[in-house]
Amino acid sequence: MADLQRQPSISLIPEPALMRTAALEPANLVGIAGFVAATAMTQSIFPVIAALVCEAAYLLIFSRMPWYQRRAEARIRLASARKLLLGRNETIAGFTKKEREAVESLRWQMQRIQENYLKFTGAKVLPTNLISLEKRWEDFVDLLDVYRRRKQHLQSVAKEQLSERLAELEREHGTTVDEKIRRTLETDIEITKKRLASFEALEQSVRQVESELESIENFFGYLNGEILSMSTPEKFSSLDFEHLSDSIALTKQMIDETSEVVGQLDALERRAQS
Repeated sequence: MADLQRQPSISLIPEPALMRTAALEPANLVGIAGFVAATAMTQSIFPVIAALVCEAAYLLIFSRMPWYQRRAEARIRLASARKLLLGRNETIAGFTKKEREAVESLRWQMQRIQENYLKFTGAKVLPTNLISLEKRWEDFVDLLDVYRRRKQHLQSVAKEQLSERLAELEREHGTTVDEKIRRTLETDIEITKKRLASFEALEQSVRQVESELESIENFFGYLNGEILSMSTPEKFSSLDFEHLSDSIALTKQMIDETSEVVGQLDALERRAQS
């Protein structure tokens, strides 16, 4: 009965990736080097054939072993985390001095919150919610990067000039009799309206991201004050972490949904200038 209920191990990593990882195992590389040496010494093709057969069997069998899949997944996750950390550090390096100070201030607050929790509650380990503050700090960095890039893009477009241009085109269209000129004006009016709509959508997204950044900073400040007056770990369970997490998720969804707006605005700008 236990055998019937046992489920096969399913790896989250695609099989080609598992095989590549298995192929780069030190023991496998040593084995390949041995076959290469044997081929050079014997001047025969048989070591090559044996190597190909052994390697194929090794990759097919070894990469499908559950214990190896778990090991490979852990290794790949670690490599992915290191890559993300490197990328995030490069992003921070590109921030202005004021932005870097905000990032470092939030990191310092996070560390103080975690240290003070252990100090004032006497707990030996941090609860999951406090460990997740690292993810909220990463969210802050990512959102700040989106905010600054979109803000710079907005500054490159003069909304007031667009509004004035639209009003001018509509007045000219209302007084023009020539049909060809009217069609040209109608095209210009349509493009200008789209440019304004894209600008306003981007403007709204910037305001939402700015509000989210302030929420994260306020939440860290709130936690820091609460931890200082907390005497037992039980009181910590009453603090609400889910609201901020859900709010960040919605903001990221909005960013994804409006990601095409920047490209559309660029395309409309080029079209208007051509």
